[in-house]
Amino acid sequence: MAKVYFISGIDTGIGKTYTTGYLARQWNEQGISTITQKLVQTGNIEISEDIEIHRQIMGTDLLEVDLEKLTMPEIFSYPASPHLATEIDGREIDFSKINQATEQLKEKYQVVLLEGAGGLMVPLTRNLLTLDYIEQQKFPVILVSSGRLGSINHTLLSLEALKHRCIELYALAYNLNDESQDEIISKDTAMYLKNYLSCHFPQAQWIDIPCLSDH
Repeated sequence: MAKVYFISGIDTGIGKTYTTGYLARQWNEQGISTITQKLVQTGNIEISEDIEIHRQIMGTDLLEVDLEKLTMPEIFSYPASPHLATEIDGREIDFSKINQATEQLKEKYQVVLLEGAGGLMVPLTRNLLTLDYIEQQKFPVILVSSGRLGSINHTLLSLEALKHRCIELYALAYNLNDESQDEIISKDTAMYLKNYLSCHFPQAQWIDIPCLSDH
C-alpha cells in the first residue's frame, strides 16, 4: 500500500522544497516509485513553483500528474500564509479536492511526499492549523531542520508539538544545503539533535540532505 509522508519544516525557508525534491530523486533512483505533491501553493497562478523545483531536482520536466493538477490541487495568487492568501483570492481551500488528488497519486506511486507551507503551526484557515490537518490525516512527518543558529530551539518546539498530538515522526531531515550555516554550530547542532532523537524519538530516522553537487 502506498505511503504518504508529510514534509514540514521548523520554519519558513528552511529547505522543505529542496528536501522534498531531493528525497524524491533519491528514492526513485533506489527503485521506490515516488511523487511529490504540494498541499497548498501560495504566490503563484496556474503552476506551483515548488512542484517545478521538485521536478528540476528530480531531473524531469513537468509530469502528466502535474498537468492534471493532481500534484498542485490548490494554488492561490498572494504570497502569504494560506489562511490569508485564500481570503485575498476570495475562495476557500477545497480539502476534499486535495485528499482526492492524494488518493489518486497513491494509486500510481509507492510514495507520495506531501509538502506543506511553512512550519507545523502555519494556519491553513482561521480555524485549522497545518498540524491539525496532519493529525486528521494521520500522516507520518518528515521534519526539515538545519544547522543554522536558532534551529535547535525551533526543532525541539516542533518535535514537542508532534509528540503532544501523538503524530509519528518518520524522519528528521538535516538540510546541509542551507548556506546560512556556520560549520562549527552546524556540527554541534547535528550532534545535539541526533542525541535528542535517540532519547525521545528512537524510531525516527536521521536523513542528511546534502547539496546535489556533493552527492
